[in-house]
Amino acid sequence: MTDLAATSRETIQKGSQSFAAAAALFDPQTRADAEMLYAWCRHCDDVIDGQTLGHDREVLEPAEIEQRLIGLYAQTRAALAGEPTEDPAFAAFREVARRRAIPEQYPIELIDGFAMDVSGRRYVTIEDTLEYCWHVAGVVGAMMAIVMGVKPGDLATLRRAQDLGLAFQLTNIARDIVEDALNDRIYLPADWLAQAGVPEAAVAYPAHRAAIAGLAKRLVETAEPYYASARWGLRGLPFRSAWAVAAARGVYREIGVKVVARGAKAWDERVSTSTAEKLGLALGGGLMALRGATLDRWRKPPERPALWSKI
Repeated sequence: MTDLAATSRETIQKGSQSFAAAAALFDPQTRADAEMLYAWCRHCDDVIDGQTLGHDREVLEPAEIEQRLIGLYAQTRAALAGEPTEDPAFAAFREVARRRAIPEQYPIELIDGFAMDVSGRRYVTIEDTLEYCWHVAGVVGAMMAIVMGVKPGDLATLRRAQDLGLAFQLTNIARDIVEDALNDRIYLPADWLAQAGVPEAAVAYPAHRAAIAGLAKRLVETAEPYYASARWGLRGLPFRSAWAVAAARGVYREIGVKVVARGAKAWDERVSTSTAEKLGLALGGGLMALRGATLDRWRKPPERPALWSKI
């Protein structure tokens, strides 16, 4: 294992236990590339939020955040051009982007998603929220699919990968509604909040927990057809990659199920899955991947529903 791969693996193990567990199912080269791509994504997110691996957030001045954003665009384009860098995250990204021929469009659109946060953008409709989900997660799904061997021109499979990223982010938003609101980040559609009678400035207030629980349920329900669509992308992946993706799909979907089940208490503590639950979901993901490699591979996949899409 190279130093860049080892550093990236350490990042993923500290930054996302769920992703780390799923990545262990990849073949060695795919795992290394996926971890290096993740390390870059995590680094960019941390730079904008003033965090370390998603924790210990510091308050940054708007001018400092703007300069950091400009720097991320510049460093990302330089890495894509193959320019040398001493930053491990960008060196890893440069290597995986070159090896897997990741189109420039996707990493730049990810940075655009961080720019949406920097600008304090608000989201009026669910379509607006889904556009944000595309920038911060749908593009990651597409890049991860390319890392797993999907050709950039295979739009049908990339669309299913996008759908999984959208589902993941909708689940994340549902889980983190209160925490995000406390940081002045509201991803719930404004028209949903208006229908529920919750002022935007009061999303984190305990008095509105029941109403927010209803909106979280609505988000989780919105994610369901995207999870269903994503399943049909497994047939286009190598078995071990399909297993890893199916396992991650199961873990994230279970988080959404738990958020709904806890109702107004969903934000008393962060919702997660236990080690035993992850193991069970990984086994279930293996069965789903096996089906994708056998029965589903010889069947014509159903038409993708009329879901929101950027691909």
